[in-house]
Amino acid sequence: MPKLRAHLTVSLDGFAAGTHQHLDAPFGDGVDGLHDWLFAAMEDRADGKPGIDVDWLNRGEENVGATIMGRNMFGPVRGPWEDESWTGWWGDNPPYHHDVFVHTHHLRPSLPMKGGTTFHFTDEPVETVLRRAFEAANGKDVRIGGGPATFQQYVRAGLVDEVHLTLAPLLVGRGERLLDNLGDAIADYRVTEQISSAAVTHTRLVRR
Repeated sequence: MPKLRAHLTVSLDGFAAGTHQHLDAPFGDGVDGLHDWLFAAMEDRADGKPGIDVDWLNRGEENVGATIMGRNMFGPVRGPWEDESWTGWWGDNPPYHHDVFVHTHHLRPSLPMKGGTTFHFTDEPVETVLRRAFEAANGKDVRIGGGPATFQQYVRAGLVDEVHLTLAPLLVGRGERLLDNLGDAIADYRVTEQISSAAVTHTRLVRR
């Protein structure tokens, strides 16, 4: 059965995003280095080098047919769209290559991009968005790409089946914590796997 999976990186003190997101800081200020492991793993994979981080990178991309994200993950624009010139951080050919559902209170037409990515902007309830995402995924899994608030909504609703949490050796101090505001929902998960590379620690959480 297809699953809803989340794949996110946090600092040692639990932050997945910093403060004041802007064009030069997609994840906010104060989180430089949070995703260094990911960029290094992507380079190693391109060079044909094996490794723990490469393995977890590959696992995170396996069998994913659609992605869900929050508006802040899509871009730094706030409030009503002044125009529709912003098309994401990823250039003309985003890395998703499937349908991406963006939670926002300010709707705009769906945005098809090169490589098969289409961004859909929605203010529907999480259950409705997930149903649409599963339909678009056509039998594959759906992934939550971020950010923390979007992840928390789906966990509180009891919808996330599996979480791949990467712990980076970084102290942030302020920003958005990933595992806050979850209430009793966090007790529904158990750790099934944990392994460390030279760069980070990977933990797999599965809903009971």
